[in-house]
Amino acid sequence: MATLARELLGEVLRAERMRQGRTLREVSVAARVSLGYLSEVERGQKEASSELLYAISQALGVSLSKVYAEVSELFVEAEAKSGPMAA
Repeated sequence: MATLARELLGEVLRAERMRQGRTLREVSVAARVSLGYLSEVERGQKEASSELLYAISQALGVSLSKVYAEVSELFVEAEAKSGPMAA
């Protein structure tokens, strides 16, 4: 099964929030997004818009480029595990 970008993005956002010891509620209030929606983004169940991702990253105090860089690293790892892609 292919790893989806939204799943990796959610992993990165959740890991950063947990690293900071913050709750979903704290980040959802700071980002002005509903707690349920943020939870779905973190679980990779929702595709967040670039505006929403920016708001979440700002609420976490990290740049969106850092978030995307971490997602990119996870993609590299996932692709290495799954082998070469078919042409």
